[in-house]
Amino acid sequence: MKHIVITPATRLEGEAKISIFLDDKGDVEEAFFQGEELKGFEQFCVGRKVEELPRIVTSICGVCPWPHHIASVKALDMLFGRTPPEPARKIRELGHYAHIIDSHTLHFYIMAAADFLLPNVDRSERNVFGLLRKNPQLVKEYLKNRKYITQVEEIVGGRTIHPLFGLPGGVSKPISKEERSTIEKIASGWIEYAKNSLEEFEKLFRKELPSLNNIYYNKSYSMSLVDEDEHASYYDGTVKVVDPNGKEVVKFHGKNYLNFIEEQTLPWSYTKFPYLKKIGWKGCEDGVNSGAYKVGPLARINVSNGFSTQSANEAYERMIEFLGKPIHTSLAYHWARLIEVLHMAEQMAEISRDESITSSDILNLSGVKQHIGVGVVEAPRGTLIHHYETDENMIARQVNIVVPTTMNNTSINIEIKRVAQNLIKNNEVPREVFNRIEMAFRAYDPCIACSVHLLEGRSPLRLLIYDKYKNLVKEVKS
Repeated sequence: MKHIVITPATRLEGEAKISIFLDDKGDVEEAFFQGEELKGFEQFCVGRKVEELPRIVTSICGVCPWPHHIASVKALDMLFGRTPPEPARKIRELGHYAHIIDSHTLHFYIMAAADFLLPNVDRSERNVFGLLRKNPQLVKEYLKNRKYITQVEEIVGGRTIHPLFGLPGGVSKPISKEERSTIEKIASGWIEYAKNSLEEFEKLFRKELPSLNNIYYNKSYSMSLVDEDEHASYYDGTVKVVDPNGKEVVKFHGKNYLNFIEEQTLPWSYTKFPYLKKIGWKGCEDGVNSGAYKVGPLARINVSNGFSTQSANEAYERMIEFLGKPIHTSLAYHWARLIEVLHMAEQMAEISRDESITSSDILNLSGVKQHIGVGVVEAPRGTLIHHYETDENMIARQVNIVVPTTMNNTSINIEIKRVAQNLIKNNEVPREVFNRIEMAFRAYDPCIACSVHLLEGRSPLRLLIYDKYKNLVKEVKS
């Protein structure tokens, strides 16, 4: 059996590889997307004072520390029985939305855009530096605007990458009048930038996606938060799941997630495989009989009835008019991502125009403690759950963090195999195949550091040797 390895997988956050196995005919029999580090971050948190966790968990990843901070603080709200004052909630949302803009555009312009704009160039040029040489204005305009959105993150969170502002029952500081004015100006600028980006890239998506639909396709369930009007919600809401045909399956409060979600472990990956408990684990398969589900921008499109702001909702309607709904063309994740950038900018503008965010009423210190806390938010990559349990001294005794990339792990593996089977035939493996296969996981914007974490200080490697019948002959551990 022939074994093809793509390592390292490129233009993503973290360390991963792709292993492809060909049968005797030279066709793809199996393919795997493998996280190469051991998931162990939860154990670092056990034994700590629970109020330390919002600061600690931001170190899981430098790309998406904000949703970990917000989900962690929400779990502490429950643990300490404190409901944040409305100004504090709005300040949290403001930072969360700014970060989603930052993360979405970082992934699209730095990681993914080259797949669409430089499809046939040499691999050494198919990256942001190639884009800079071909279209310098595109890259420079993005970098200029990113500088402004990180300024919002710093104003709200104290620093851009590892925010410090969240406390049980509120936040550590209000927004000043001058800061509110600055944020409003930045949000307005981002609305215009997001509209222009959508106008430009919608044309490209309309041209490219129909021809790629049969290759980049995953007909799984979708899950995300929605508000009372069934609009996409990011800070709070009810978890909703729809089946591959768009029919609602269940709604539940995030604190009850263990009644609906379970996680499977497999020996070839350090990333778990969550699935819908009611349907059960059926392996890396999609369809209505499989418990596999996806989260993130495209899942939020499938689950919700649109967006709460006008321009973003108009963009949503154009998308579903063109692609239908539910959407299972996975490269449409990028289209959905840009719509969400516009939605986040519009929501930031609304909050920044609200003078109440300059109020000093930002922290509630009264409440009845309990020993289980669950915080759920929509991170850029999808639904994120932080679940903490403590002893009588509020010391963390159990920590479970279920991250979006983990939830998308099954879908990513389905995609990798499907794309490889479409492109590799009769031992013919053209060079371009590798980037086309990597495009499958880049649609999901996987964050490997969030889904797998190093425990021992080095990667515990395993070498598995198989015969041509896929029988394990020998295992060697480092």
